[in-house]
Amino acid sequence: MINEELRTIGDACWERFDFGRDWNRHLHGSQVIPINDHLAYIASKGVVGNVTVLNTGKGLVVFDSGSRNTAAAIHKAIRAWSDQPIRHVVYTHGHLDHAFGTPLFDQEAQQAGEPKPEVIGQANIRRRFERYQSSAGWNARINGRQFKVAGFHWPEEYRYPDRFYEEQMILECGDSQVELNHGMGETDDHTWSWIAEDRTVITGDFIIWAAPNAGNPQKVQRFAHQWAQALRAMAAKKPEVLVPGHGPAVFGADRVATLLDDTATFLETIHDQTLEGMNQGLPLADIVQQVTLPEGLLDRPYLHPTYDDPEFLIRNVWRLYGGWYDGNPAHLKPAHPDALSGALAELCGGAQALTQAAARYLDQGDLRLAGHFSEMAVRAEPDDQEAHRVHAAVNQARAKAETSLMARGIFTDAANASLKALGDDGDPGYPGRRVGIG
Repeated sequence: MINEELRTIGDACWERFDFGRDWNRHLHGSQVIPINDHLAYIASKGVVGNVTVLNTGKGLVVFDSGSRNTAAAIHKAIRAWSDQPIRHVVYTHGHLDHAFGTPLFDQEAQQAGEPKPEVIGQANIRRRFERYQSSAGWNARINGRQFKVAGFHWPEEYRYPDRFYEEQMILECGDSQVELNHGMGETDDHTWSWIAEDRTVITGDFIIWAAPNAGNPQKVQRFAHQWAQALRAMAAKKPEVLVPGHGPAVFGADRVATLLDDTATFLETIHDQTLEGMNQGLPLADIVQQVTLPEGLLDRPYLHPTYDDPEFLIRNVWRLYGGWYDGNPAHLKPAHPDALSGALAELCGGAQALTQAAARYLDQGDLRLAGHFSEMAVRAEPDDQEAHRVHAAVNQARAKAETSLMARGIFTDAANASLKALGDDGDPGYPGRRVGIG
């Protein structure tokens, strides 16, 4: 359960990182990886976020608690490391893979006749959980599509924090003091923690060993600029250890500083160039084509676009400052896609012509145009078998060509819809990295 070797494996990821091959395959259940004699983190196989445990001398402070499915394994790992009571649980944010294992900690305390752990979180977690309850059906559908999980069930019960803070809080427990800081990035309820005596920063999903998840096309607003600000604030502490939300911890002041600077630069570049284009009056489509990142930045092992896509971040920056209107007046009050597709089919001689155009662009490798024409073909003639065959082929090709899980999930779902129309059950999933419910 406690594995010193995993620290060596994690260190090697600095030179080359693949979540499935270089990290996840070495994990078995949930395993403790020591940082020092009173601080450790627990990495779990699969999609769940890391859990960090601090022994204060008068009980444990646990940062995050995992998911419902991994709570038992995480609890077992904690108990393999320490038998001290859990006094506090700090939520880095309210996502399902970070904040849903706490009821098991409560149960343990009750059975031992101890008070339940005090759960601490940023104030926006309350609004997050309330939103989750009101949009449970939507969340189930989009996460099922994103992660290719049939029949995904969204939880109906939530363990709310006992104490909320706004911008900063000092948590004192035993011989230890922890500084909790609010930051906005992937979520608006994020906490990053600083343990000065150990020169350790616990980042939550501000760091996930992938390009920042600041553009997810199916989720609520993300905050690229504020994310970068939080990373700069972490760097100002000059940490020597960084425990991320997913993936291996990073050891060494130089490595930590480089990771934080590169990730902040990635976010600032996209944010600043997008906003500059908006101030110049450019439409969104032009800005998407013009934003460029510093050469080699996406080649960093911790910035590969395997989860989110830089293009999606551009669109999310636009949404933050400019709303949903993209600068094309035809999109302000557009025709229904079915009506537009039918009209274009009539103009060009039927859905068969649209299908042929899609197939031609697919053969030429222009997947974006192929996507437009194949989508219009199946909308113009929903029962046309050839249109569905081409539509499936186009979206399968698009999924295969993408690096980000976000895009692959959506394109695969579109391909499956046409495969099912053809009497095929579709692709139940695909191999690839799964980071978490983000």
